[in-house]
Amino acid sequence: MPAAWDAEQYLRYARERARPMADLLARVPELPPAPRILDLGCGPGNSTAALRRRWPDARLLGLDNSAALLAEARTAGEPSAEYREQDVTAYDPAPEHPDLIASNAALHWMDTDTADHLELLPRWAAALRPGGVIAFQLPGNFAAPSHTLLAELRRGPRWRDRLAAARPDASCHAPERYLAALAAAGCTADVWETTYLTVLTGADPVLEWVKGSALRPVLDLLPEEAERAAFLAEYGALLRAAYPAGEHGTVFPFRRVFAVAVKQ
Repeated sequence: MPAAWDAEQYLRYARERARPMADLLARVPELPPAPRILDLGCGPGNSTAALRRRWPDARLLGLDNSAALLAEARTAGEPSAEYREQDVTAYDPAPEHPDLIASNAALHWMDTDTADHLELLPRWAAALRPGGVIAFQLPGNFAAPSHTLLAELRRGPRWRDRLAAARPDASCHAPERYLAALAAAGCTADVWETTYLTVLTGADPVLEWVKGSALRPVLDLLPEEAERAAFLAEYGALLRAAYPAGEHGTVFPFRRVFAVAVKQ
């Protein structure tokens, strides 16, 4: 079952979360007039809004499997776009004949029990018009304390019986693997990585950040308020030790992997 995403929590750090998408779109080449653009895993529509700003005349279609996030997208995200509740891993974009397939911080959630998200890239490339573009970025910080401490905690003796059914940890491949997969799919690819030193403020800022993303599948399995509070207190203490607050806030290194690929 998919995580019950909280749009308000996800957008708490909207400005910080928007920067990688802006950096990604800055590397996308010009598209034909009125391009057909797919935003796969569009979430609350913040990425769709960025696409609209870059291509005001685009025909935009956003897909996501979360009804809550799509409701936010239709109202506050980018209301002029078309949206569809859809399992992106089962979606064939070929009938849309897109000029651009974009995915913002979503590809790592598209692994399944039987398939790796890399396997989606040939299908996406095949759907593009000649000269069409695939552009995506995803987190590459799954070996960081924010994730390793969470994995260790939920597998520990206190929580493993309750959290054994949590979604398997998401993953990001080495940039070279994305480059190879896109080249094999007939694209000329530009792949790179960046680590943002994000400065977060407020109480338990790293905990508040991950509440909007990696922590969601875990919290879904802790419906009791007292139990959830106990888990968050334990995890929050670990995060405060791993990411100590400094004079100007808490520095949260956040690695991202990017790719822009043009179909030959």
